[in-house]
Amino acid sequence: MKKFFFLILLLQTAANAQNFEKAYFAGGCFWCMEESFEKKEGVLEAISGYSGGNTTDPTYEQVTYGNTGHFEVIEIIYDKNQITFSELLDHFWKNIDPFDKYGQFCDKGYSYRSVAFYQNLEEKKLIKDSIISLQKRFNKKIVTYVRKFDKFYKAEDFHQDYYQVKFLNYLRYKNACGREKILDEIWNK
Repeated sequence: MKKFFFLILLLQTAANAQNFEKAYFAGGCFWCMEESFEKKEGVLEAISGYSGGNTTDPTYEQVTYGNTGHFEVIEIIYDKNQITFSELLDHFWKNIDPFDKYGQFCDKGYSYRSVAFYQNLEEKKLIKDSIISLQKRFNKKIVTYVRKFDKFYKAEDFHQDYYQVKFLNYLRYKNACGREKILDEIWNK
């Protein structure tokens, strides 16, 4: 009898896995992006990592201080029956400063630039259309990169779920950066 229930559970898990998709965004500090996206209904997990560059298996130090071409990125695993790529994209915009060409908030440098990655033409169109719409709304140029997704490298374990594991350190960092204040000024005018 236990084997029967285990088999049913296994089949349900496999069926649900068919509904799972992945999306990739860079919005400065991946700790902050991870926290924000993991709170969204339909998001199963957000994983901190690196993407967009040319170095295989980069480290945090290489990405931050080297010339890898990578960005701090999150991989979002989501249930497409609960949330769409378009809704994730909307959430992404509201969690970044799309006008900052030097990085995000207190984190400056190439690896902290904002990027919306696409995996197919539909996602690319959604991103491009949203940029046009935001530029009209704000009457400013969006400097967020739009890049074709290639490969994701998971960041070191120390960075995963940092906002939960090192909660007080994370809050100090986030407050010192003024992230919430700047986001409020941009999106809640």
